[in-house]
Amino acid sequence: MAAALELDHVQSHLHPEPSYDVEAHPKPTGLEEIWRFTPLKRLRGLLDGTPSDASLEWKDELPTGATLTTITTDEAKAIGGIAPLDRLAALAVQNAGGATLLSIDGELDAPARIRLSGTSVEQTVWGHVVVKVAPFSKATIAFDHVGSATYATNVTYVVGDGAQLDVVNLVDWEDDAVHAVQNGISVGRDAAVRFFEFTLGGDLVRSSTNVDYRGPGGSVDLLGIYFADAGQHLEHRQFVDHTAPRTRSNVEYKGALQGQDAHTVWIGNVLIRKVAEGIDTFEQNDNLVLTDGARADSVPNLEIETGDIAGAGHASTTGRFDDEHLFYLQSRGIDPTEAKRLVVHGFFNDIIRRIGVEDLQERLLSAIEDELAAVVGNPAAVTE
Repeated sequence: MAAALELDHVQSHLHPEPSYDVEAHPKPTGLEEIWRFTPLKRLRGLLDGTPSDASLEWKDELPTGATLTTITTDEAKAIGGIAPLDRLAALAVQNAGGATLLSIDGELDAPARIRLSGTSVEQTVWGHVVVKVAPFSKATIAFDHVGSATYATNVTYVVGDGAQLDVVNLVDWEDDAVHAVQNGISVGRDAAVRFFEFTLGGDLVRSSTNVDYRGPGGSVDLLGIYFADAGQHLEHRQFVDHTAPRTRSNVEYKGALQGQDAHTVWIGNVLIRKVAEGIDTFEQNDNLVLTDGARADSVPNLEIETGDIAGAGHASTTGRFDDEHLFYLQSRGIDPTEAKRLVVHGFFNDIIRRIGVEDLQERLLSAIEDELAAVVGNPAAVTE
């Protein structure tokens, strides 16, 4: 695996120091920068940190080269990677009672699939998962979350030098679920990671994805889609910490919202350290508001500590249906409802098609169609 780097303390005022110590992450009041968008009362007591023996049901399909084992918390920490950056992630590690280790060694001939399902929001579930990818391995991993749960987890990815890893993370809970997750991705020298995140279900979902680089030449694409219905709170936060020179990152998230009090939050933070010369980074978030009563918060941030960079930028857009697109389609004989459906599918399709796994792409397209049917299928409900 890539050798660990001796990293300076995080200089970003937008992000706390990583630590496994729960007490290093005070219980939030909601005024803190990293918590101000999260409705704390809807976390179903997760911040209390009450221990629990409850668990999700795991089903897996693992090709040759992928193995699942159970390890202790100390063994998980020894593998390395990014420590928790908020209280919920630290509580997940503390209360999970060990970790599940997914090891990847070699080039997989099929995706490694893991389905996690819950049956009740009344029991708190704590999770700790470590994904260890051997140098020069090549793999696709698909995580699928379904059912009902109150679930907090810390997922650590340690990607070896020269490896290529695609992760497809599908969050398709029932409407009562609460899910808080930290994804920590450490990228080895000349390794490439594509992390796809699709959030469709749940009452409240708070996802933090954090990246650092353990050597030059690493590349990361963080790609996401979210679709919020009435009352849902879907929050996505990314922190890309360019800790090595000649590294690359691209963050692209797209969201749609419909229904009263549908709320999405996207926070993109990129820190370019003094040592990170010659890096290239861009982050973008686009939101499509389908009805009145929905709210999208979008905050891109860049912090640059060196002037020797190849490129750095960010962009954010929030709007309703593009009248020109709709007019173009309707002028060619497509009825208004179908035109709106096509615009939304086109909005998402650029990210979905990049997955490269046909059945996953079909499932996502079907799920988006189900979301659209509730409002776009009813022309009277759509804001013109």
